Amino acid sequence: MSPTLTSRVAIIGGGPAGLMAAEVLSQAGVQVDLYDGMPSVGRKFLLAGVGGMNITHSEAYPAFLSRYAERAPHIAPLLREFGAEALCQWIHELGIQTFVGSSGRVFPTDMKAAPLLRAWLKRLRDAGVVIHTRHRWLGWNADGTLRIRHAEGESAVRADGVLLALGGGSWARLGSDGAWLPLLEQRGVQLAPLQPSNCGFEVSAWSELLRSKFAGAPLKNVAIGLNDDVPRLGECVITASGIEGSLIYALSAPIRESINRHGQATIHIDLLPNKPLDKVQAALSKPRGSRSMAKHLQGQLGIEGVKAALLRELTPAESFNDPALLAAAIKALPLTLIKPRPLDEAISSAGGVMFEALDDDLMLRQLPGVFCAGEMLDWEAPTGGYLLTACFASGRQAGLGMLKWLRRQP
Repeated sequence: MSPTLTSRVAIIGGGPAGLMAAEVLSQAGVQVDLYDGMPSVGRKFLLAGVGGMNITHSEAYPAFLSRYAERAPHIAPLLREFGAEALCQWIHELGIQTFVGSSGRVFPTDMKAAPLLRAWLKRLRDAGVVIHTRHRWLGWNADGTLRIRHAEGESAVRADGVLLALGGGSWARLGSDGAWLPLLEQRGVQLAPLQPSNCGFEVSAWSELLRSKFAGAPLKNVAIGLNDDVPRLGECVITASGIEGSLIYALSAPIRESINRHGQATIHIDLLPNKPLDKVQAALSKPRGSRSMAKHLQGQLGIEGVKAALLRELTPAESFNDPALLAAAIKALPLTLIKPRPLDEAISSAGGVMFEALDDDLMLRQLPGVFCAGEMLDWEAPTGGYLLTACFASGRQAGLGMLKWLRRQP
């Protein structure tokens, strides 16, 4: 009989990474007990799917991998084994069909996360996985057993292997609160501080006029760049304290790192990305007669509403008398950001267990038999399916790694 058939393991965390590891292990005949501190599993997964369950992305592998920036070399082995195509095939095997949207993002046909999660949980329970909700991991006892707190008190759980998939530090109300960091730090595990990722940023202060009239207004059809990088096309939202939205989330890592190094970051907003600078300047140079500058901007270039307000907010008054200076501002409007919004407001987090603390099977070098997966690892990616794909892939890799380790045990 294979040693794995007599093994009993504990998985801590019921998000995509933990559930995927549970599937790998249970299908190999391992008895899996999965513990989650919340009343039900997959809560962040479900909330992420409220606006449409973006499961992965269809772009070519080199571009896909580049989304993981400096951690791409560590994510690459995971994606080679279980990338976007394999993830879609896996979803189809659950009876959930998918489609590719106009942005290249991949969605379940009904755009919902709940049917996928229900089908998945049924498969896991049919395979013998026991899910313990409202059971919170508190670390280890002196004898190596796990401390698990629940409604009746605290239990000591003995397991042949432990897999941690505890999420990052964003959305604490859904269970990702980062409370596990000191538990691993006490054991000498290399950790990077948790930081907000896919988040909004604050400015020093908006004027009362802009804040009162345009907080919450979408800034559409713009391009934003940081430093000398090619500006990205998209949209974002002006908030009462700064700016957020998909275009900002895509740049959140370099913006955050610039703030960490220099105390601030200046992005440049192209209000008219489809119109070259010389055309903008030519339009502004036309006589405006008795018309106000606001009417001139609207009539010649279609700049009005929040774009006009932002231009007024960030451009010196004298520039409005010089078509060259005003055109330059319209094509590269500087906005200085001073700090990210709080971690608990972020969509995801950076930091966590460093890959240097793990072997190739995602086992902690300091703690043999303890594996880590998902967002608690030190990587980040933009929204668009990249976060979920790497969570699934790392959960699968950690599950396979645990199987290998169990088979080597006497």
